[in-house]
Amino acid sequence: MDIAAIQNVTGAIKARLNEAILQSPTSDLVFVGPLHDDSADDAFLVLFLYRVVPNADLRNTPHVVPGLNVGDPATTYDNAIPLDLYYILTAGGRQDGGEFESLLRLGRAIRALNDQPIFSGTALDNETVRLTMYPGTSDELSRVWALFPDQNYRTSLLYLASPVWIDPVAARVTAPPVVTTPHRVGPAALRRRA
Repeated sequence: MDIAAIQNVTGAIKARLNEAILQSPTSDLVFVGPLHDDSADDAFLVLFLYRVVPNADLRNTPHVVPGLNVGDPATTYDNAIPLDLYYILTAGGRQDGGEFESLLRLGRAIRALNDQPIFSGTALDNETVRLTMYPGTSDELSRVWALFPDQNYRTSLLYLASPVWIDPVAARVTAPPVVTTPHRVGPAALRRRA
């Protein structure tokens, strides 16, 4: 993927969450951003990317992108950066039913992300990203919420999207095959052997 990889993955998650809430991926009931933003108060769900780290298992692995069509050659990127994206998903601040109603929306979101944890397609340059619920500790959740000291705690979940590749500008250049020239054999070559 290119430099828009993080934005594209976040947009795909937002669309799936919007679809889970109102069966419409283009509705705008999921706010992407920090929990203390004023716009988050009007959202049903808040999705916040709180941590981006290189994927240690894939760090020195070339990124091989299959061709778009069957038979197309694969493209290989050396020095591509594989990332793990950590999100917090929380019920938004919308005051239309209180905590009880927000738990129902959170349940719909969990089911939607669990039923379809794989994100792929043209929006992600035909790459595959898996979103899994991340079993963070209560300490980690507390540290995330500590970023927003003026906000009251709301029920939250942590998710991990991986791998999200950011490729360098240029792909690996494949050189033509090495061609060997047959050696000439003659009387001079035979004399040297003797």
